[in-house]
Amino acid sequence: MVKYNPKDWFKLIFQFHKSDTFRQLIWAMLSVALYAWIITYLELHYIHPSKINYAVIYSLLGFVLSLLLVFRTNTAYERWWEGRKAWGSLVNSSRNLSLKLSAILPEKSTERELFFVLISNYTHSLRDHLRGKYNHDDLYEFDGFKKEDLISHKHNPNYFALLLHKKINQLHKENKITEAQLIVINKELETFTDVCGICERIKKTPIPYSYSLFIKKFIFIYVMTMPFAFVNEFGYGVVPLITFVFYALVSLELIAEEIEDPFGSDSNDLPIDDICKNIKKGSADILEIENSKMGI
Repeated sequence: MVKYNPKDWFKLIFQFHKSDTFRQLIWAMLSVALYAWIITYLELHYIHPSKINYAVIYSLLGFVLSLLLVFRTNTAYERWWEGRKAWGSLVNSSRNLSLKLSAILPEKSTERELFFVLISNYTHSLRDHLRGKYNHDDLYEFDGFKKEDLISHKHNPNYFALLLHKKINQLHKENKITEAQLIVINKELETFTDVCGICERIKKTPIPYSYSLFIKKFIFIYVMTMPFAFVNEFGYGVVPLITFVFYALVSLELIAEEIEDPFGSDSNDLPIDDICKNIKKGSADILEIENSKMGI
């Protein structure tokens, strides 16, 4: 995720980031400009355009298209923001779980270290699960678990959530955790899987195919027919006009496509790597784990 100062207007206006849609669309914009120039040339020198004013029709179509794009970007942003709220809930639950365990478990106990490892492994495995790219270097090994064990598991977050539940229930059976404390702790553990379910729903439920296809076709037809409608009024000025309209409309669609899946590593995606690091550091601090021992 790009970190920036939203109040620095002039810097943002003249800054071209690698994720800027202008970079992605430059060749498509040049193609549209060439197409508009060819149509304008033929209209002015050979076909001779009709004197009918189509501006009102395109104004109405443009209004309809703008409503569709506003709905499209709002829907994509809602998915982005829901993903951020889900990871915020994971941060809060990991802190609450660490606080409750820290108050219950003896100081400098092996159980504290194990819960720190499980919480850290869960967050990193959820990140990798959502991205479909597994980096086991971020995971800690412990007694009874080796990184190779994950090969036999299709859903790594569920595996670490199961280990958390098993360890909590084991402590309860050993009378290290009371019945009331078990109920309170289970509430935080349930949030872990709830967050996973929310993120999977966002990840695996894209915008309906027909809706996405319709918007793309609408933009294409709208832009490709504009030279025929405005050549009378603007002449060769249609070329930059059509190019800018194409850039504006397609950029909104590209931005919506990028942020509707917010769990990747693109510039506009959620800062999940930073969130995972903060959860790990916060849990280590609360559970009083030595930083050097855990490689933080």
